Order: sequence, then structure tokens, then C-alpha cells
Amino acid sequence: MTELTATVVDALRQAFTAAGYTVEGVAERLGPQANSALARNETTLAGRRTGSGDALDTMIRLFLLQRAVPESLVTQAFPGIDLVALGIVDSTGEALLDIRPYAEDGREWWVVADLTPGLDGRREAMRSDYVLGIAPASLSLIHLTVPIKAERALDIGTGCGIQSLHLADRVNQVVATDVNPRALQLARWTAALNRVDLDVRSGSLFEPVRGERFDLIVSNPPYVISPGDGRLTYRETGFAGDSVVEQLVRQAPYHLTEGGWCQLLANWTCVRGEDWRDRIAGWTGDRSAWAVQREQLDPAEYVELWLRDAGLHGSPEYTARYDAWLRWLDDQDVEAIGMGWITLHNVAGSLDAEEWPYEIERPIGPHVLRRFERSEGLPDDLTGQHLVVADDVIQETSGQPGAEDPASIVLRRQRGMRRAEQADTVLAGFVGACDGDLSVGQILAALADLLEQPLENVLREYLPQVRRLVVEGFLDY
Repeated sequence: MTELTATVVDALRQAFTAAGYTVEGVAERLGPQANSALARNETTLAGRRTGSGDALDTMIRLFLLQRAVPESLVTQAFPGIDLVALGIVDSTGEALLDIRPYAEDGREWWVVADLTPGLDGRREAMRSDYVLGIAPASLSLIHLTVPIKAERALDIGTGCGIQSLHLADRVNQVVATDVNPRALQLARWTAALNRVDLDVRSGSLFEPVRGERFDLIVSNPPYVISPGDGRLTYRETGFAGDSVVEQLVRQAPYHLTEGGWCQLLANWTCVRGEDWRDRIAGWTGDRSAWAVQREQLDPAEYVELWLRDAGLHGSPEYTARYDAWLRWLDDQDVEAIGMGWITLHNVAGSLDAEEWPYEIERPIGPHVLRRFERSEGLPDDLTGQHLVVADDVIQETSGQPGAEDPASIVLRRQRGMRRAEQADTVLAGFVGACDGDLSVGQILAALADLLEQPLENVLREYLPQVRRLVVEGFLDY
């Protein structure tokens, strides 16, 4: 593979544009049913819809369906471009790379990666230097990233370069790193094809940027917790256990500007006799951070997940790999594996860690940013604050018909993390009174009078709950 020259980039872009090889163009050509089937890696319906021989059908068959296309049709679709010489197509007319359209937030790109494995139920082991394309994990990180404009950003473990594409329009300089030479090459191609200026560097973790600082660091690292044999570079490393995530988090503050952000997807071990929250708190130290465990798997579920991902399910080595991996996890006293995200803000603070397996809004990044702003900006004394109820909050009550008071009151947010908070009648009454006119102290004093309780008791019980409601966005100030 060579670098794409400006002439080749212009020709490829012109070919894709002229054919209508965009997300919308492909969806319209395939129709809803075939498009949905293709998202499940089933190509039969899409094959039926793409037999015209025009340029768009050729591109869909070549890259998305991985079907051989006659040389004459490839030449018609890509006039003046030698895809064989570029290493995009082989001499039999089959694609060697996946080049597919991608769109989000009104922006359109083409992403270069290795071919999607396992189409139509085929069992395929991946090459060790496989470069993953657009995947649920990479999209999760995109949606998690705080929407700030920045001078410099770092994309660690860039893979096909998808994170860097999203950063490029709001960051003046983006540096992308990876240990996989093939990933670096394809990231350069993705950047070139989309006319993005990307500084691509080879190396592990922060080695390529020693002594440099960034306003934003993002990483979808090879976080799979394995014995450390690193058979698939895109998901595993020579680091054993969760140490690659640990090193990223521990070292991030030394490569962030003051007030900079580090956000990464992560897996972590839940060791017998230890709280996973304490484990991550040891990594974040005295920095403000938020860790969210979206899922927790037992060791057997975890090993099965990643062996299937590698295309090894049903292969001769499956059982041996399964047994060795489980034995290793047991030797490490791992009772479960947590899967989620960590956001670190480079200011003084502490870790807030929680389990949240429920539905969230996407993108969640704006709400992550606002949550940190609320948590870090609140004064110690809330009594002088004038609060208002967020416009997405609803109150749900339940109880026996005809009862004087509800048996249960739930405050529920419709946006962000979409949290639900149980409230008693006092807290619900407090929230109902938050229209910005009275201060927190005045409202709680009125409730203390109504309840005929000492004000100091009401403040002690309800101020921590009020603080939580503000941090989680139920109340604004």
C-alpha cells in the first residue's frame, strides 16, 4: 500500500460523489429491508437490489457485499484509477479493503478499514493486524466525547481514524497514534480521502507524544482483558489484564493542559474482595473523574464474547483457548469484568463511579460536560442558590386509588442519563417550589415550619439530596 496522492484522492472522491456512494444513496438503493439485513451482516437481499451494473451498484457489491465485480464494471465506476495497483482490489475483482460512506450530524465521510468479517454466517479468523472499521464501540466513544473546541487533541489507538474525523472540525491540530502499522496507513488514507490534516505517529500509549500536552485525549484502546498474548492488535496488547487502561488513566494528567479532558472506553477487572470503584480511584488519583460501568460479565461470558468476535467459535482451537483464558482469569482472582467508560477532567477533584446499565441519550457528550460543570461549580453552601426545575423532568406518582398520599414518588429525567430518583413528599415539595424565586434555604425553612421540625435537621437530611439533584441535572442554577 502506498500513500494516496492528491490526484488519486480527487479522482476517488469524484467517483464516489458521481455515483451517489453516500449513506443516503446506499440506503435509498437498497431499501429498508435489505439495508437492515446488511447491518446484520446478511448480503442476500442487497445482492438482489444491486445487479444493474451502474457505478453505485458496483461500489456496494465491491465494498459492502464483498463480491467479485468484473474488471470492466470496476473501470467504469472508477475511471482512470488503478485500484489493483493501489491495493484496494485484487486481480480477480474482489475488494481488499472496506471503503464505506459514513455520516453524522450533517457531515459525510468515507472510512477506510479492513473488510467486515463473517458476512452471511461465514466463520473467518481475522489477521493479527486487522483494522476495525465503524463499530458500536467507536460510535459510543464519538457520542461520549465532550463537545469542546480545542487547540490540540490526541487520538490514542486511532485504528481507521474515525475518532480523528470527528475531532478535526473543532480542533486545530489532531495527533493520531497506533502501534499497528497497517492501522496508521489506513488512518492516513481515511484522513486523505476526507481532506483532513492529520498528524499520524507510531508508538504505544503516550510514547509518540512525550513532553507534549493536549486539551482533549480520546481513546478506544485495545482494552480486552486477556493473558497478554496480543493476537489481535486492535483489541489486545502485550499488557496483561486491565493495565493498558490503567496506564492511560494514570499518565493522562501529565499530557493534558490544565482543565483538559481524557475520555476512553474501558474494561476493568472486578477482583474478589475488592470494589471496582476503589480500583479505578487508584488510577484517577486527585483528578476529577467519572467512571460508568455499563455492563458486567462473568468470566465465562466474557471469554465467549471475545472468542466469537475473533471468529474462533467452532474452530479446532476454540476449546483450548477458552480453557486457558478462563484459567488465567481465575489465577488473577477475577470474578467479573466491568465494561464502560472513564472521563477524567484535569482539575483537582475525586472519582464518581457508578453502575448504569440503562438506556441513555446519544450523544451523551454534552451532558457529560454539563455534569462536570455542575459538580465542580457548585458552592459548598447551597442555601443561597436559586434553583429551577429542568424542563425535561417529570414526576410520576403511584399508590392505592383514593389514598390521601402517594405510596411512591419518582422524579424522572427524559434526557442525558435519563435518571429516575425516588423522592419523599418533602423532597418532591422542594422540587415543586424551585421556580427561581426563593433560595434553597428559604424553601427548606418553609418546609421545616410546615413539618414542625428543627431547620438544622431538615438541612442535614435534604441538602445532600438537593446537591445530587443539581449534579444530575434535575435542578439548574
